Amino acid sequence: MEQGIRLGIDPGQARIGVAVSDRDGFLAMPSETVPVNGGEVDRLVELVALHEVSSVIVGLPINLSGKWTASTRAAHGLACQLAERLDVPVRMIDERLTTTTAQAALRSSGKSQRAGRSVIDQIAAVTLLQQALDTERQLNRPAGWALDEIVEPLDD
Repeated sequence: MEQGIRLGIDPGQARIGVAVSDRDGFLAMPSETVPVNGGEVDRLVELVALHEVSSVIVGLPINLSGKWTASTRAAHGLACQLAERLDVPVRMIDERLTTTTAQAALRSSGKSQRAGRSVIDQIAAVTLLQQALDTERQLNRPAGWALDEIVEPLDD
């Protein structure tokens, strides 16, 4: 299994949740929430350098029927922009229900969704990165898909 810190990204329309792993790839931890304001790619590139990241995992928000949406295309576009600027692998992982899981965790902690907006994206990023780390350990290979393996399905 790959050694090194991984960066998990949960892309959204207004905010991007970011999580980092420990060097051994066992535990995902929240990092920050990056606002989508035109400077988000620059900030994500800075975080990769700051944390000395060995690979990046970006959530691919496919809808429950498997179709791509505007959010799916935006996330794929973000991953492609990052891949162009980084010297580390960028992979994507199916992130269906990570935000729902994060919202449930926030509710169970007693915080309101409104009070937790600043952290919910980070929790979703932790959820998707932890899923990727667990999958890596189970399969002994990187989780998700390389960007050149991802193809938008044709409409029926």
